Amino acid sequence: MKAQLILENGTVFEGKAFGYMKETIGEVVFNTSMTGYQEVLTDPSYYGQIVTMTYPLIGNYGINLDDIESDSIKVKGFIVRERCDSPNNFRCEFELDDYLKQNKVMGIEGIDTRALTKMIRNQGTMKGIITVRELTESQIATKFKAFHNTQAVEMVSTKEMVTYEGNGPHIGIMDFGIKNDIVKAFRDRGCQLTIFPAFTKAEELLKHDLDAVFLSNGPGDPKDIISVIEEIKKVIGKKPIEGICLGHQLIALALDGDTEKLKFGHRGGNHPVKNLKTNHIMITSQNHGYVVKGDSLPENVDVTHINLNDGSIEGLKHKELPIYSIQFHPEAGPGPTDTAHIFDEFLNLIKENC
Repeated sequence: MKAQLILENGTVFEGKAFGYMKETIGEVVFNTSMTGYQEVLTDPSYYGQIVTMTYPLIGNYGINLDDIESDSIKVKGFIVRERCDSPNNFRCEFELDDYLKQNKVMGIEGIDTRALTKMIRNQGTMKGIITVRELTESQIATKFKAFHNTQAVEMVSTKEMVTYEGNGPHIGIMDFGIKNDIVKAFRDRGCQLTIFPAFTKAEELLKHDLDAVFLSNGPGDPKDIISVIEEIKKVIGKKPIEGICLGHQLIALALDGDTEKLKFGHRGGNHPVKNLKTNHIMITSQNHGYVVKGDSLPENVDVTHINLNDGSIEGLKHKELPIYSIQFHPEAGPGPTDTAHIFDEFLNLIKENC
């Protein structure tokens, strides 16, 4: 069935619909990973976004239920150059098209994803609509005006407290849209975990016998959840605090720093990051549209890592308090795995302050 991708700037790409046949709207972004499309689809940090894969063939190894990052697809839509309808892999359980149908997510294939990616790089991320019907200009304008993603964290966070037993440090996780691989990374290291809903009060966190508080990844603008920042401030100085991605940004805001939106974001598995202490350069997986502003940080906070593509901040560490955060994803599946040691650094920080 013919379909259109209609962008906020008026550009229309024509292609073919697949997946669930229901019109969708979201922020159009691109991911440069060559593999890992099912991890992208199920990453809660993509909630509210229509993701474009720059790799030209998607679906060639199908879908399996072992590598998903959450309980369902979280993207609002999926854009590919060519969809493979005959996957060939011994782990394949079903096809991409069927997976999108089951999760009621619409996709579009056959458009020029290179042209779309260049447009986003030049003009920045923008809203888009995937549809199989003809829309009037007034209908399009109304849909764009009505769309927002300010409640993204609330939509993807756990609704109830979840616990995992372990013999290691007891880590309290504030769930803003945590990926399964982050939980697995801590559990593989023997940690006891208590996962709390995103808007849990600091008083409730501190009632539990926690050795540290971890702030997870998640979608949207960190400034949309000001109430969470106020709760984090109440934990500072009482427990070690660590964070990844959105958690990293929230830590910066809680320390009276600032964040800003990138023009088109960092999304892919090939971003070089430099450790400023060791001068070691790592290839990292990233998925964020916001970063910490370097000139906003207080003097008692060190920048530990930077992105070599644009110089943006990728890691923070407090000079006096046990606070450490990373912008990239050390748990990334399917990879790269250059930065998996970050979880060991998190645990060392806890041990040093217990």
